[in-house]
Amino acid sequence: MAKEESTDSELQALSSELQEEKREFTAPGSRKSKFAVATRALRHRNFQLFFTGQLISLVGTWMDTVAESWLVYRLTGSALLLGTVAFCSQIPVFLCAPVGGIVADRYNRHRIIIGTQALSMVVAFLLAVLTLSHRVQVWQIMVLAACGGVINAFDIPARQAFLIDMVGREDLLNAIALNSSMFNGARIIGPAVAGIVVAAVGEGWCFMANSASYIAVITGLLLMKLPPRQVRERETSPFEDIVNGFKFVKNTAPIRAILLMLGLISLVGMPYAVLMPVFAAQILHGGARALGILMGATGVGALLGAMSLAARVGVKGLGKLIAFCAAGFGGALIAFSFSRIFWLSALLLVPVGFCMMVQMASSNTLVQSMVPDSMRGRVMSVYSMMFMGMAPFGGFFAGAIAHHIGAPYTVAIGGLACIAGASVYAMYLPKIRSEARELILAQGMTAGVPVQEITRQGA
Repeated sequence: MAKEESTDSELQALSSELQEEKREFTAPGSRKSKFAVATRALRHRNFQLFFTGQLISLVGTWMDTVAESWLVYRLTGSALLLGTVAFCSQIPVFLCAPVGGIVADRYNRHRIIIGTQALSMVVAFLLAVLTLSHRVQVWQIMVLAACGGVINAFDIPARQAFLIDMVGREDLLNAIALNSSMFNGARIIGPAVAGIVVAAVGEGWCFMANSASYIAVITGLLLMKLPPRQVRERETSPFEDIVNGFKFVKNTAPIRAILLMLGLISLVGMPYAVLMPVFAAQILHGGARALGILMGATGVGALLGAMSLAARVGVKGLGKLIAFCAAGFGGALIAFSFSRIFWLSALLLVPVGFCMMVQMASSNTLVQSMVPDSMRGRVMSVYSMMFMGMAPFGGFFAGAIAHHIGAPYTVAIGGLACIAGASVYAMYLPKIRSEARELILAQGMTAGVPVQEITRQGA
């Protein structure tokens, strides 16, 4: 009885604190607008530096992505090799992310990210030099892509776990949404610029611009002022910690379901991006500029999706939203695969980007709201494996299948698989709501929503 009264008191105290924070942002007399609510994580100086530096760097990254795809397709004309290069760039994430997760949990995440960004700058510079000197070959692109994948295996878990170090628990969910908005704002600008630059002066200058863009994020990271991070001594070995991370995901039904859904989308849906040069050149009869527009259209939809999440307060309804957007993503892909009109195809990629981003950012938000800090790096490494680690298998298989039956049918089959997976996830959702509520409450991640409301309605 005493334990129950203590729990009730804790819940009431948390509810009062969250209600006070919500009134601060939404009271009629308050100066804080809806825009302030949607950008509240930017009140933290460290996140401002991170946001600005990453925005510049990600524009360069998207330029690199589009230019690299076009370079491979220009050199080979092969959908299979497009998929192979994508496989080389992302398979290291699947293989090495568990190690990256334990490193993020055991060591200074700030220093890890500075190191990974510096190494990424070097890789981009090497690709630029090879391309500008007209000595670049496909095998060299594959090797450098694999090096970038290894770096990402350490960068992604550390960067995702580092968000809470910059903004604290109270603004973490908003920081995740803003991080997604930044990613997709760059996704609009980068491909459009890349299409123009590639058509005008070639792919090499896109790679050089990407290398230079890392200076911005590294500078922002060096200017941060962070309190010393207390790393507790561990009695278990690194291997045992990695195993414990996988066990936590396996035994936590809501997190397991979300990550399996994410992995399926990455495996069967996301490979459409690998085949985009084929659509731009063969299906829609365009060039590098057309590829940039198509990729940019996806970015417009993704940015709109991320902004809609940033305006949310709380996690209520995100579980259903994941299922709805996964199905919408599949439907939009099917419609896109049948289009033979350029501007219609570009228009159809807007809902593709919107549904993709809402599904993935909602998954990130819910997972981070349920995981304890001590496991955050390892769980986010599994998230990385599902988000990026499954994509190389999908990209490789998509390239191989497209080689035999064509890119449109390959994308349509992936869309159907997304819809099927969303249906299974939606049927399973009612069974995991109760556990999800308990995990969210345990971490105090209700983010402005009354505790009683979450307890009653679920995530």
